[in-house]
Amino acid sequence: MADKTKGNVYSEITPEIRDLAGKVQQSDQIDSDLYVKYDVKRGLRDLNGKGVLAGLTNISEVRAKKIVDGVEMPDEGHLIYRGYQINDLIRGFSEGGRFGYEEIAYLLLFGSLPTEEELKKFSDQLIFYRSLPKNFVRDVIMKAPSGDMMNMLSRSVLTLYSYDDDPDDVSLPNVLRQCMQLISLFPMLAIYGYQANRYYNEGGSLYIHQPLTTGSLAENLLHILREDGNYSMLEARILDVCLVLHMDHGGGNNSAFTTHVVSSSLTDTYSAISAALGSLKGPRHGGANIRVANMFDDMKREVRDWEDEDEIRDYLTRLLHKEAFDHSGLIYGVGHAVYSKSDPRAVILKKFVGSLAEVKGCTKEFRLYQKVEKLAPQVIAGERKMYKGVCVNVDFYSGFVYEMLGLPRELYTPLFAIARIVGWSAHRMEELANNGKIIRPAYKSVIPDRDYTEMEER
Repeated sequence: MADKTKGNVYSEITPEIRDLAGKVQQSDQIDSDLYVKYDVKRGLRDLNGKGVLAGLTNISEVRAKKIVDGVEMPDEGHLIYRGYQINDLIRGFSEGGRFGYEEIAYLLLFGSLPTEEELKKFSDQLIFYRSLPKNFVRDVIMKAPSGDMMNMLSRSVLTLYSYDDDPDDVSLPNVLRQCMQLISLFPMLAIYGYQANRYYNEGGSLYIHQPLTTGSLAENLLHILREDGNYSMLEARILDVCLVLHMDHGGGNNSAFTTHVVSSSLTDTYSAISAALGSLKGPRHGGANIRVANMFDDMKREVRDWEDEDEIRDYLTRLLHKEAFDHSGLIYGVGHAVYSKSDPRAVILKKFVGSLAEVKGCTKEFRLYQKVEKLAPQVIAGERKMYKGVCVNVDFYSGFVYEMLGLPRELYTPLFAIARIVGWSAHRMEELANNGKIIRPAYKSVIPDRDYTEMEER
């Protein structure tokens, strides 16, 4: 048993727990052949990465196939918000000199592109909600800062339930009000949580800026994060593009599906969004860009000549052989469950990365990223059996952008959440608007029936 006089016994894994964990492993292990026998799609996907159809949505679509002569073939990736191609949307607000977060949030929530008047009213409403309850920062965020920003963000979201006079009302007007408030508050919850942890747990300075009362969410985010509150327009606009690219990714991604599942039980908005945050926190979903950044840190140390493709190829091969970086056998930022030829988000982001790299003096690093983008699919194809093509995904470049913007890595996944809260909100309202059944897929038991054994006979 644990010695309660020493250390934090609640975090200690005792020998007894290790023994019991072995029993869990033994009793819960399922023969992989049974999944084939019963035609179970593990991960709700087949070997080609095609997902099991579990629902319908009007919000967004991920498309990576085309039909040629009646045969389904891989295609360049497409991300479509409410019927509009993502590249058209970003071109539209970029060339128009507008920030896009608020405009595309309106589209995802309400199904149509806003007029100037509609956009102004919506943006003003979001700014109106850009204020935490009185003493929330002091009483909630500062009281128990966490080293994990996603944990802190989830805890703050759940605590907001207590500040809501109608937290359990699942009517659409009330849920829309809650969602718009959370969209506005996420930057403060994440960044104030980061500042509190930096001060109390890491010995850094503490500064809590008041949010801007004008301007875009991207501008406000950089303002409250930086000590001097300053930012360039180029920095804010590229961050804005990143947030738009991460807003949604179809109803089948893990956190959006989680939102549908939990919302179908008619639970409150705060619980549903906290569940989505728990999904995004997982390194298989929202934490990938941190691993890309850490992998490149290791690559920069190990590869002496960043222009030497043979040396880069050798490093990538060692990654696949579990001989480099974290010995996982993975090249982070390369590959996607759906996209095979290209990830449209990565294609778009790359166009902005080059201009930011020039301003920040990071062109040498950018060329290294470009070489890895070219070489990694070749190395993977030569080493692994491929069921579909492989390409870099949005995480490949997003971490590099955040690094050039001087954003701390602890906030990389919360930044994903600050974008994706829009998609989660849209999916929650879609689930409630259709008043569907509670989501309950089937699981087949594969353990045989057994006769009860009396205690003395065990």
